[in-house]
Order: sequence, then C-alpha cells, then structure tokens
Amino acid sequence: MDSSPQSKTPANPRDRIVDALLALAADRSFEDITITEIAARAGTSLSEFRDCFPSKGAVLAGFSRRIDKIVLDGSSDDLLGEPAKERLFDVLMCRLDAMAPYKAGIEGVLAWARGQPLEAAALNRVALNSMRFMLEAAGLDAQGSVGAVKLQGLCVAWVRILDVWVKDTDSGLAPTMAALDKELTRGARIVARVEDFHRLASPLRSFLRAAFDTRRGFGGRGRPRNDGAEAL
Repeated sequence: MDSSPQSKTPANPRDRIVDALLALAADRSFEDITITEIAARAGTSLSEFRDCFPSKGAVLAGFSRRIDKIVLDGSSDDLLGEPAKERLFDVLMCRLDAMAPYKAGIEGVLAWARGQPLEAAALNRVALNSMRFMLEAAGLDAQGSVGAVKLQGLCVAWVRILDVWVKDTDSGLAPTMAALDKELTRGARIVARVEDFHRLASPLRSFLRAAFDTRRGFGGRGRPRNDGAEAL
C-alpha cells in the first residue's frame, strides 16, 4: 500500500498545495516550478491558490507550520527530567520523523536555497519561528539576547543536520543522529560561553543604564539646564 504523502488527497486546499509543491520539488528544480503547475497538481485554481498563499516561499512556510504542529501535538512531559540536550535531541528527531515522507522534496528545496542568498535568508526567518517552538517544546528558554543566540545557532545547526539527513539511507538514521548529537554538543558549548559573557557583563549594563537614566534627569535632554543662558 502506498503511504506517500501524495497517495491521499487532502480535502483542505492549503494542504493539497503544500503536498503538490513538495512532490514537484522532488522531481525537478525548485526554481523552475511555477505557481500554475503547483495549482494544477493540487487540483486548485490560481484564484484559490492566491487565497491560500501569496508565493512559493509562503507555501514552504505553510509546510514548516504543518511540521511544527505535528511535533507540538505529539510532545509530552515525559523527558522533563532529562538533560536539556537530550530533550532537544528527542524533539528534533520527532521533527525529522514528521518530515520523512517529504524527504526528496526537502532535498530539492535545500539544493535550490544554497545558491539563492535572499531566498535562503527568507527560509532562515521561517526556521527561526519553527526552532523557537522546538526549544519551547524541549523546555528551553528562547527569550532575550541569549535566546536569540540559541535560536540562530540552532537554525544553522539544523541546516547541517538536514544536509546529512537527506543523504542518510540507514534505516536507523545512525549518521543523522550522530550529526545531531555533534551539533547539539557544539551548540551547548557556544551557548554556555554566551551565558558566561552575559552574566559577567550584567554589572556593566546596569551601570550604563543607571548613568543614562541620571543624564536624562537633567533637563530631560541629557544635560543640565542653564536657566541663565536660556534667559539671554
């Protein structure tokens, strides 16, 4: 029995469009795929496509949100007692499991994005949104300046992991899991250094904020008022 994502036709046109784009990306260059072709494959009109998505990039963002939902719906508190690295490892492996039916299409998207800096930057923004929720699902803070470092670092690591995953033919995904473990270990070291710097710099930030607030208190413009000079 065919269990591919294209073997069952979703009723929702948004889902059909996402499936159509990933199917086309598995067979040909992503750059050459037109919106008209996606709509035809999805069994929708151009008008219906426009109601659902404004561009091919938006379809990819819709796919990312679909995967987010699958992972988040399947998350639980079972690993809350485990180390942070193990929790995030489990969440990201669940994400790869959810993406598995679309592996060939994802490989096509990755190959296209490597030569498209602007589009790659847009995909990075999509990844940032997804990884924010992956960190939350793992019980990890993604707020503030340190959280921003975690997010962007995880996005960079995720691309490296995907590059291994799309080529991984091992049924147990041993190469992928090794790459994931390596990237998370490296990321944990970087975050630890950033957190140390953030902690050491905290007194300096407090001093600068206090000094700035004090200066603002003089005349409301950062310098003392000189009533005599203003009277001249």
